[in-house]
Amino acid sequence: MKILIIEDEERIANLVKQGLEEQGNVTIVAYDGTTGKKLALQNDYDLVISDIILPGLNGIDLCKEIRFVKPDLPIILLTALGTTDDKIEGFDAGADDYLVKPFDFRELVVRIRAVMNRKNGKSLPGNLLTRYADLEINNLTKSVIRSGKVITLTPKELKLLEYMMQNADRILSRAEIAEKVWDTHFDTGTNFIDVYINYLRKKIDKDFPSKLIHTKQGLGFIFKEEK
Repeated sequence: MKILIIEDEERIANLVKQGLEEQGNVTIVAYDGTTGKKLALQNDYDLVISDIILPGLNGIDLCKEIRFVKPDLPIILLTALGTTDDKIEGFDAGADDYLVKPFDFRELVVRIRAVMNRKNGKSLPGNLLTRYADLEINNLTKSVIRSGKVITLTPKELKLLEYMMQNADRILSRAEIAEKVWDTHFDTGTNFIDVYINYLRKKIDKDFPSKLIHTKQGLGFIFKEEK
């Protein structure tokens, strides 16, 4: 693969570069966000790995700008900031995964493999609409409507909703959601799954008499119509 590494810490950039090239990849390194953005938008890459704290343009804004122009380009963010809010901000910016420093290079390899498998496994939707109760997703435009009301979701909220609808009436554990929606292992030290569930509840359940997302204490969540 051709991989763009955007990292201002030269030691980390060189370690990632060396490790990826030893596996047969071609890598290009940028040491600031502005240069990274220019390279990402002007050239073709299979993957972008970027730090968040960067000179010139931070990784969050960089991720948003890349995602706007190249929505299918996989992006993995690296950062020393590992709180739930930091992870949510990264995912909301359009990142495919988020790895907290310091990390084992082998973990980065696993994350890369998961992100690329997900990208390569994409297929065209078989049906135009996914429906459950009075909620529907247009699989082409990715618009969400419930009882005639248009609902605006972030990319990760949409992906979470799609997975829950595809697995309706079945209890989904936090570990399963983390693996299937975020392609990552669930970190019991953070509650970002619960945070996103709450975001989704406020948008698709709060203003409607019939609730669709329910918590099963000690087990996880279930997408099921209950009045």
